[in-house]
Amino acid sequence: DGCSQGECGACNVQVDGRLVASCLVPAATAAGSEVRTVEGLAVDGEPSDVQRALSACGAVQCGFCIPGMAMTVHDLLEGNHAPSELETRQALCGNLCRCSGYRGVLDAVADVVAGREASAEAAASAQAASAQDEPRIPHQAEAGAGG
Repeated sequence: DGCSQGECGACNVQVDGRLVASCLVPAATAAGSEVRTVEGLAVDGEPSDVQRALSACGAVQCGFCIPGMAMTVHDLLEGNHAPSELETRQALCGNLCRCSGYRGVLDAVADVVAGREASAEAAASAQAASAQDEPRIPHQAEAGAGG
């Protein structure tokens, strides 16, 4: 059980795309809503890039706060694809962690942003290269010009 007062962020989830502390949202009020938990971040059973980065950067220690941290980071990156460290710190101000000192979380956000930017650049380069390799239709004579 978390704080039950919306103060620690450990229970953060998205309800209809908005980050909320689930301890403050009665289940009946979420009926018919889309609720996304940390388990919903996984893609085909594999951890998301946010979850992998949090693990790789040492942000996962006792495990109590990390689900809420992952949801907060995911929510932040949905609205801001390249947050500054200050913006990341501001987003995390509602997530309490007594183990990590937040450095691993900040590093994880930077890693996810860099990874997503690199993936986008690689995809754009591949698309440009593919467009150059496509066969071109030879120039045709105008209508009525014979041929």
